[in-house]
Amino acid sequence: MSKTLIIAEKPSVAQDIVRALTPVAGKFDKHDDHFENEQYVVSSAVGHLVEIAAPEEFDVKRGKWSFNNLPVIPPHFDLNPIDKNKGRLNALAKLIRRKDVTALINACDAGREGELIFRLIEQYAQPAKGKLNKPISRLWLQSMTPAAIRDGFDKLRSDEQMLPLADAARCRSEADWLVGINGTRAMTAFNSRDGGFFLTTVGRVQTPTLSVVVEREEKIRKHVARDYWELRANFDAQAGQYEGKWFDPAWKKNDDAERRADRMWNAADAEAIAKAVLGQPAVVTEESKPSTTSCGALYDLTTLQREANSRFGFSAKTTLSIAQALYEKHKVLTYPRTDSRFLPEDYLAVAKDTAKMLATEDLPGPLGALSQHAATALKEGYIKPTKKVFDNAKVSDHFAIIPTLQAPKALTEIEAKLYDMVVKRFLGVFFPPAEFLVTTRISKVLDKHHFQTNGKVLVKPGWLAVYGKDVDDDNATLVPVQAGEVVRTESVDVKALQTKPPARYTEATLLSAMEGAGKLIDDDELREAMAEKGLGTPATRAATIEGLISEKYMLREGRELIPTAKAFQLMTLLRGLEVEDLTRPELTGDWESKLAQMEKGKLKREVFMAEIAAMTEKMVAKAKGYDRDTIPGDYATLKTPCPQCGGVVKENYRRFTCLGPNENGEGCGFSIGKIPGGRSFELTEVETFLANKKIGPLEGFRSKAGWPFTAELALVYDEEIQNWKLEFDFGEDAKKAEGDGEPVDFSAQNSLGPCPKCAGHVYEHGANYVCERSVGETVTCDFKTGKVILTQPIDTQQVHKLLADGKTDLLENFVSNKTRRKFKAFLAYDKKEGKVIFEFEPRAAKPGAKAAPAKKAPARKAAAKA
Repeated sequence: MSKTLIIAEKPSVAQDIVRALTPVAGKFDKHDDHFENEQYVVSSAVGHLVEIAAPEEFDVKRGKWSFNNLPVIPPHFDLNPIDKNKGRLNALAKLIRRKDVTALINACDAGREGELIFRLIEQYAQPAKGKLNKPISRLWLQSMTPAAIRDGFDKLRSDEQMLPLADAARCRSEADWLVGINGTRAMTAFNSRDGGFFLTTVGRVQTPTLSVVVEREEKIRKHVARDYWELRANFDAQAGQYEGKWFDPAWKKNDDAERRADRMWNAADAEAIAKAVLGQPAVVTEESKPSTTSCGALYDLTTLQREANSRFGFSAKTTLSIAQALYEKHKVLTYPRTDSRFLPEDYLAVAKDTAKMLATEDLPGPLGALSQHAATALKEGYIKPTKKVFDNAKVSDHFAIIPTLQAPKALTEIEAKLYDMVVKRFLGVFFPPAEFLVTTRISKVLDKHHFQTNGKVLVKPGWLAVYGKDVDDDNATLVPVQAGEVVRTESVDVKALQTKPPARYTEATLLSAMEGAGKLIDDDELREAMAEKGLGTPATRAATIEGLISEKYMLREGRELIPTAKAFQLMTLLRGLEVEDLTRPELTGDWESKLAQMEKGKLKREVFMAEIAAMTEKMVAKAKGYDRDTIPGDYATLKTPCPQCGGVVKENYRRFTCLGPNENGEGCGFSIGKIPGGRSFELTEVETFLANKKIGPLEGFRSKAGWPFTAELALVYDEEIQNWKLEFDFGEDAKKAEGDGEPVDFSAQNSLGPCPKCAGHVYEHGANYVCERSVGETVTCDFKTGKVILTQPIDTQQVHKLLADGKTDLLENFVSNKTRRKFKAFLAYDKKEGKVIFEFEPRAAKPGAKAAPAKKAPARKAAAKA
């Protein structure tokens, strides 16, 4: 009997599909890697199982990253299994090739990425000769409730309908490969010309995003504070006092963005006005106007991420993972990876049913307060057809994020916060506008000095009631002034202030800038018009930001995102090479627009890829053909003097160099590289380094072969060159390591535990944790382990656990040197090997099989296998 194979993106979704189909298709039997009944076989990927790669004859290994091997533009792409998921891939390929499987259903996440995951698996499973020729259908799910899944099976999309999306998915993947691989290798080759290995990653979306952040930071650094003054006066009326702020009614906007109607740029003028008006009467005029505000549109993913970052400090990645759990695990939200803020026009009944669920279900904790607002919306008939909510023209492959018909049962605190946000927006969008009374009062003194006072009173809360707002109390109103009443200027305060630079990006504002292709867009309508020209997609923006942070191009400091020296150096390089394509957000936004056109069948795949290939060739040619010694740029002059002669030290593209006492001489010859060991100096670090002649330990260095390491840096005097030079100090004196050094005093430290080799005490020492007998005058032991291993900091608590129990907790932030992916492992002491090793979690045993022992690997070499 022929069967249909259903492939979901994750095992949990496969189980949901089985549960939804069982009532209509019969009971499923569970096997090792799939579910099966008389009609269906249901299995899943675990995200991406294969990745595209250049054919072997076109591939360039890291050791040969030179201009001679670039650009790499293969005529086609091969597929490579992702090692950790190879077993799952082979199992799926076997199911796809089964003779009794005569049709396939793609049930991966509804979107470009889900389409790509399925298409690459299906391509990998094709036989070496011939084709599978098995018809493909698409299950397109917006909600994970059983009813929604069954409804999706009743409305399967044809393969022909999905081919444009498949083309866009492949183009996005291949374009990212071409630009990322060629750009990264070209810039790495350029930066490594003088020796070493300075990994310089670039990307089709990540680099323009970084450009946006760097440009903002440049404005901040170049900002020159200007003094200005504000005047605030207190006026005595019969009913009490009120405050007014001086302004110039004749002021008009101009090119100087820092000028305002209420700012004065001369202290004497401000003091003169303050002196003139003090104690003088003021004539009051007042105008009150009604005003309304409406609730914002329903959430798409980017808007949800922005607001969650502003309200709760959630990173974009965190918000996406929470929303995905609410969709996939709890089934209480619709599909979150959406760029639409509207619902289909036939969704009115579903919206009413959702409100009924919210009104009648016993929602847990603080969510219970929302029930009354849902009941009000139903009772008052607020949920009705409106283009603000229901508009087919503004629904893409997905609609806005709203609650499903399933009530939440057991949410974590952060899940409840995000669900609360979505429910409030869903209800608020149907409520009437909030009504205010806005009062503007002008107090005119001596018939020429104007002071303004504003008041805003909430008259009808409308949608704000959903957010807990009620009509304002008396404290929110202005002190009344009678008609014709003359008030007195009781006091005047002159405030001396300074202009401020633009604010740094937070994840909320950066997401907005990415959405608008580099432009901060607060207006909903304008943002909607730019939606198809943004940097990346709602589903990928969080990963882009996280990628820039992991590559050390940006740092998180509180909620601010701060570009590093490495980021500035990359931008200087790309501008100097005139490779604008990689830095212009508008161009990448235009590519996203073209991918969106391709999804709609309006652009051919071949046309788009030809454009990407041409841009790639131009980028490599620019880097390869650059023959000047340095890159032009806006370089810093250090505050710390030259350690050799006390002269001025200035940076250029590659080095910090002494220019002599007057910044225009030849200097004394002192010079150090800006990127020792492939790690860029921050300006604050190099200032500290020159002043103290040492710094560290610092993370992020790389050997010539690309291996990461941690070390201190020392500035040492070299008698041969008669000048200072930079050297690496790995945390302990070489003589001490050989046993010929001075005694090391550990008396101020507490022992972390007994040495597993010789039972001596283990202490912190430099960049390592060492046995007391492995350093000093007489060395009798060689036990030591690093404070940082493969970018994972190892704190003293974990070392204590390692020494006491033989193994640390499961640590999650090791980064493989080979694949550069994160992995989890325990650190364990291997008595046989006499050293600290990685120990990996055992895989779940198959039914009836013996549990597999935990895998082990040396802590220094395991990353090459990870």
